Amino acid sequence: MAKVGETAPGFVAWTDAKEQIDLVDLRGRTVVLFFYPHDMTPGCTKEACDFRDSYATLLAKGAVLMGVSTDGISSHEKFRDTYELPFPLIADEDHSICAAYGVWQKKKIKGQDSMGIVRTTVIIDPLGTIAHRFDKVRIDGHVDEVLKLL
Repeated sequence: MAKVGETAPGFVAWTDAKEQIDLVDLRGRTVVLFFYPHDMTPGCTKEACDFRDSYATLLAKGAVLMGVSTDGISSHEKFRDTYELPFPLIADEDHSICAAYGVWQKKKIKGQDSMGIVRTTVIIDPLGTIAHRFDKVRIDGHVDEVLKLL
């Protein structure tokens, strides 16, 4: 699991816009990665829309915001278009980014054990170090907590 004070695990990944993002290219900027379980689900939609509604403030604070889930590019495109999300959604279909950040975990869903994303937000400082992480995020008020740390 990537911990506060450690160098953020690097990655190169595809986004909803069919563009590749390399985390190394974002050095010098604060990066906010929010990991969410699935596109178009009620909780994930609320979280993404909360970030959307505060996007201008995040940008004004110099942050780069990206959502990460294991859904594919076409799912991300639909999610982005339906809710007018202005930030990239990263398709981590092989779970490698989620595993590197320690958010791909065993969960109980409807009484069954299964693997999935535990809702988490990671703030990476301009030097590429994990400055803060919010584990097991509660959606209500979460974006305000992130904004206070930027």
